[in-house]
Amino acid sequence: MSTRYLIRLPEPEKARAAGEHALRAQGAAGIASEVEDALRGDTLFTRWRALQPDPDEVDPALGITDPSARVTGEDRDLGVDLVVSTSISSTVLKHRLHLLAGSAWELRDVRAG
Repeated sequence: MSTRYLIRLPEPEKARAAGEHALRAQGAAGIASEVEDALRGDTLFTRWRALQPDPDEVDPALGITDPSARVTGEDRDLGVDLVVSTSISSTVLKHRLHLLAGSAWELRDVRAG
């Protein structure tokens, strides 16, 4: 079952300054691609996990992936709007977004399907 999340990055430059795993893309399409990659694969999780004090103690559920995840983005009013469709839980999605954008994102809406 897929869930659709509407995400807003009101100031993308703050998201790009969010830390070691921060987004690098400048435009909405690139940001959407980075988020999609973080949901479809385990590269971001693996890098983050390796930096933890005890990587073996990290909950493996945080590493779940969704090869069917889809993210689209649109530049709007100096910010970026993302539509994320995924079967990944909201907890894991929020964790990935925190790694990529720190606290520089907003959850605007959630819908089934």
